[in-house]
Amino acid sequence: MIFAPENAAMKEYLRLFTTFAKIGAFTIGGGLAMIAIIREELVLRKKWIDDDEFMDIFAISQSLPGLLAVNISIFLGYRLKGVKGSFVATLGSVLPSFLIILAIAMVFTSFKDNEAVIAIFKGIRPVVVALIAVPTIQLAIKNKLNIWTGGIAAVTILLILLLNVSPIYILLIVGVGAFGFAKYREMKG
Repeated sequence: MIFAPENAAMKEYLRLFTTFAKIGAFTIGGGLAMIAIIREELVLRKKWIDDDEFMDIFAISQSLPGLLAVNISIFLGYRLKGVKGSFVATLGSVLPSFLIILAIAMVFTSFKDNEAVIAIFKGIRPVVVALIAVPTIQLAIKNKLNIWTGGIAAVTILLILLLNVSPIYILLIVGVGAFGFAKYREMKG
């Protein structure tokens, strides 16, 4: 059994790949719509991370450029298996979507004006909205939003919706403010 360690390592990489391939293949809408499925797989089923770690990885992944699911797969793959794990998880995350989009692009042009296809896409839209809303509410409950954090969330929503303020500016201001507040409390206490 000289190859047993390699087989065990290969199984772990295969498990990482298939987990993210499942996420990539069976989530409609991508991005924020994937949050519930990613959390279910990583936190509840595999127990690779807990809710706090998930929130940290989600916050960082959402703040960085690039696709949310890819950023999360990079972080988690690296956390579990280093650079190779990061590569394997990322490949698992993007390969199914790439293949599905490639297949759709090859045949979609002949069906794009089909009333049934148009109706299907219109029917999927509200589901995607729900797929984004549910994990957002779940994360808010899990993080025990209080008057201050709930207020920050509400003001952020208003700034983005009503005044078209870039989320980047909001993240920078809140990040600097939170850092300053933490330093103030540290000096005071």
